[in-house]
Amino acid sequence: MFDYLIVGAGFAGSVLAERLATRSNKKVLIIDKRNHIAGNAYDHYNEEGILVHKYGPHIFHTNSKDVFEYLSNFTDWRPYEHRVLASVDGQLVPMPINLDTINKLYGLSLNSFEVEQFFESVAEQVPVIKTSEDVVVSKVGRELYEKFFKNYTRKQWGMDPSELDKSVTSRVPTRTNRDDRYFTDTYQAMPLHGYTRMFERMLDHPNISIMLNTDYHDVVDFIPFKEMIFTGPVDEYFDFKFGKLPYRSLEFKHETLNVEQQLAAPVVNYPNDNLYTRITEFKALTGQKHPKTALVYEYPKAEGDPYYPVPRLENADLYNKYKKLADETPNVHFVGRLATYKYYNMDQVVAQALTLYKKLTDKPIEKAATTPPITGSASIMEKILPRTPAKE
Repeated sequence: MFDYLIVGAGFAGSVLAERLATRSNKKVLIIDKRNHIAGNAYDHYNEEGILVHKYGPHIFHTNSKDVFEYLSNFTDWRPYEHRVLASVDGQLVPMPINLDTINKLYGLSLNSFEVEQFFESVAEQVPVIKTSEDVVVSKVGRELYEKFFKNYTRKQWGMDPSELDKSVTSRVPTRTNRDDRYFTDTYQAMPLHGYTRMFERMLDHPNISIMLNTDYHDVVDFIPFKEMIFTGPVDEYFDFKFGKLPYRSLEFKHETLNVEQQLAAPVVNYPNDNLYTRITEFKALTGQKHPKTALVYEYPKAEGDPYYPVPRLENADLYNKYKKLADETPNVHFVGRLATYKYYNMDQVVAQALTLYKKLTDKPIEKAATTPPITGSASIMEKILPRTPAKE
């Protein structure tokens, strides 16, 4: 008998498995449809020996000391501040828009005070900000909106920014200084040996069993457990009773080149050209030394693995119907992006999982009592229960 069956071996499920096993001595079975742990953060060495992120770039950043210290139990860190360039009007300029972006784009030499006046002069008056278009044009005006945001958002979401909630573009700041960092969080770093290694250490405990290539529908009636933690799509759990919650998906095309460096920045966005939205060069993120380099191109699409909940009012209303069912379901706890139909950064998912652990056990959030030694994949693979691949 397991105390907990945890569905999903990404951040939410793995953090809860680790806390329940190490701090509460609970017996945990964690299952996942995929053939690996770590969810979308999964990374691995490709055929050329370059560490790549299978599901696109994952950049860790947080303002939470608790979250950073918790994850530090399972990894050392490589300091890393993320920078992005955007290909606009035949030039590569900093993104988010800052002082250098404006000066380079328009051939100007404004200072911080003058660029603030520039933004004020081009900004449109929007009495009530409701949509993603409203957010941008009220800050930087119509021309910059069309150069940087309009077409990028159309590619990413399959709809015009005027149809999307303001939260989509509110995440991207506009700066009047030369700060070209994509994030400004207190803690910005990458797991020194990769995300998968971090997850391996997190799940390396005798109270934790793992089953991969496993759909919970196939085992839920046969494996004895007391409570379930569900991190998959909430509408799927309830057999799409009220209809399917809309998501945007991504297709990733990986490429290895026989050069040491290809891009002028770790990530280059393409708002207006090409079918892909951005290209990432992984060595810039990981700091790995290698004579070749690996890139990934991201192509948004409507169908496929669910990545981004579509932020529209009618979708929020539909989710709230499922949330009501979830709240009324005894001994099942819903946590994570898919289970709560909200786009969270990695640190936010960790924080949500730690909060749920505290609620389940009424214990304070603490650091692990001991840090397990760094182990390779062999040690944890020995703990993964045999399972035939799930049907496609």
